[in-house]
Amino acid sequence: MLTTLEEPTEAHQAQAGAPVVAIVGATGAVGIELLRCLEARGFPLRGLKLLASERSAGRMLPFKGQDIRVETLTETSFDGVDIALFSAGSGISKRYAATAVRAGAVVVDNSSAFRMDPDVPLVVPEVNAATLRHHHGIIANPNCVAAIATVALAPLHQAHPLRRISMATYQAASGAGAAAMEELRQSTAAFLAGQTYEPKVLPHPYAFNLFSHNADVDPDSGYNGEELKVVAETRRILDADQLPIGVTCIRVPVLRAHAMALTVEFDEIVSPAEARAILAAAPSLRVVDDRTTNHFPMPSEASGQDDVLVGRIRTDSGDPSGRSLALFVAGDQLLKGAALNAVQIAEMLLRR
Repeated sequence: MLTTLEEPTEAHQAQAGAPVVAIVGATGAVGIELLRCLEARGFPLRGLKLLASERSAGRMLPFKGQDIRVETLTETSFDGVDIALFSAGSGISKRYAATAVRAGAVVVDNSSAFRMDPDVPLVVPEVNAATLRHHHGIIANPNCVAAIATVALAPLHQAHPLRRISMATYQAASGAGAAAMEELRQSTAAFLAGQTYEPKVLPHPYAFNLFSHNADVDPDSGYNGEELKVVAETRRILDADQLPIGVTCIRVPVLRAHAMALTVEFDEIVSPAEARAILAAAPSLRVVDDRTTNHFPMPSEASGQDDVLVGRIRTDSGDPSGRSLALFVAGDQLLKGAALNAVQIAEMLLRR
């Protein structure tokens, strides 16, 4: 069943061609944020379909003062849909994305299924919006680390080409989904109560602990799947196929918002003051860099924010050439790292 909104927004009234949007995986952590982003940004809608597994069918989700029923995802779910926002895992995307395209929808996919497909643009709107022109019905939303990092890296790279990137990430429970967030809550409560908690979602105790990202480790390189994705996708987004990137991804006991320490080497010496000015002028970035009060980007302040926070901007003392800078970034994994980026892509589709 297609839900038609009873009280169209002003944008809808002014634009008779407003799209019908479907959210696949609507009851998941990212799906809920997609719904919130559509509402908060006043996205013009003619209709909205919420799709999920049969287990979640019948659940009611709020949107603009109404309750919308979640439907079971099927092969016929995309009839009449213009834009389909997928966030239900790569298996679902591989099974249903082509079906949605054949039904006439443009798919914005949040999984890893199509990110490295040369025929599918991998898009961060602030960085490489022009690649949207080349889509064939499917657009890939990047890995959360790659999306957040490139918002900060791209303006620097545009001003002064990067020669090398080294990063260490501190990734929140939200990156592993709603179940991992709940496991962090429950394990923390158990720890504080002096009780034993057996991990069910993640492989190690989560409360007051951190550990290497839980993606499978490649036995030959020693890098895990998350790290390999970050390297490949960052290169693709920046259009820098040969850019050397080293990364270590760590899961930390934070509910949402990823943080990362970045060290970047340029072709030439770039002062912290110039870098700070470049970042301050860039879209979707907020400089938080107060040395006097020791106030720099924190997940607690990035959570729920559209902007990516950047600070700790300083010369890397480990590079005697003086061509490297160190900085610290924090961004909401569920927003710029997932749902917000997807909705921004959908907004660009409306302007085409």
